[in-house]
Amino acid sequence: MSHPTVIPMLTYAHGATAMDWLIEAFGFVEAVRWLDDDGRLSHGELLAGDGRLLLAELASYEGPTAHRARCPASDVWLSTPWVIDGVLVEVRDVDAHLERARAAGAGLLSGIEDSPHGRLYRAEDVEGHRWMFLQPEA
Repeated sequence: MSHPTVIPMLTYAHGATAMDWLIEAFGFVEAVRWLDDDGRLSHGELLAGDGRLLLAELASYEGPTAHRARCPASDVWLSTPWVIDGVLVEVRDVDAHLERARAAGAGLLSGIEDSPHGRLYRAEDVEGHRWMFLQPEA
């Protein structure tokens, strides 16, 4: 099996819940889910087109949203709508993708915008990781 040359690896405080939410909200496809004896996500893989994301859970991990609540400095930089330490994902239909994300309760950081590279929007996931979804120019 071939793999992309870059594979994002994201940690969540509640990995299995985040994985389910990412599938529902962003349309990723589950490839692998390994839970430990306590039901925590020790390794998860999601597919996005020909891309792959690796996920894991760490009980002591504090995602961006939780960290922002107690850290004034992160609150400042997370107050911008830009993707900071995030993931860019190409999608075929950015309008439909945005509606799916909105229906699942994604934190929308922007509406759809035209850029030199195509149409895009930005969102936060259930724990505050930031994502940009881009429909490239045809």
